[in-house]
Amino acid sequence: NAARVFTPLGWEWELIVCDNNSTDKTSEIARANGAKVVFEPINQIARARNSGAAAANGAWIIFVDADSHPSAELFADTAEAIRSGKFIAGGTIMRMDKKIPFAPRMVVHLWNLASRWKKLLAGSFIFCDAEVFRKTGGFNNELFCAEELELSQRLKKFAKENHKRLVVLHRHPLVTSARKMHLYSTREHISLLAKMIFNSS
Repeated sequence: NAARVFTPLGWEWELIVCDNNSTDKTSEIARANGAKVVFEPINQIARARNSGAAAANGAWIIFVDADSHPSAELFADTAEAIRSGKFIAGGTIMRMDKKIPFAPRMVVHLWNLASRWKKLLAGSFIFCDAEVFRKTGGFNNELFCAEELELSQRLKKFAKENHKRLVVLHRHPLVTSARKMHLYSTREHISLLAKMIFNSS
């Protein structure tokens, strides 16, 4: 529904779902709603995203995690960034879909600040020029975590060399699942956040 904002711009778009060994009716539901379904046999987010990207035909690719809900307004901002010609890739800040305790809430707030400051792209929503994505090698299949941060670093280097930029949108945050905030302790989240900030150029 959100992607329909592209139609008045004269843009054609497609929806691709990567089934990464789901045990429910993911593929069936996706196909029933007009999506192209690809299958990735190895359980790994980098490989799943790369498999989806390999099936994409567009000039730009937007990666959206299955537990996230991009709004029409966010897609409109994405289209505006693409049409500006200034950027090769971008992301957005995020908002949890459920109320979470104070400490994890502060971690999300700090991540959003760091994301905008250091141009770190959260894997739950990344848009990228398809040619640039392929030239820079896509997501690293050797990584089982922080693959989006490693990609952010390579995209920033490519952008600098080509007099372009990355952007992190902030007017309409991505609504995403709060489940990850319950998987790790506040200390673990803060430790990872600190490493991301100090290790990014």
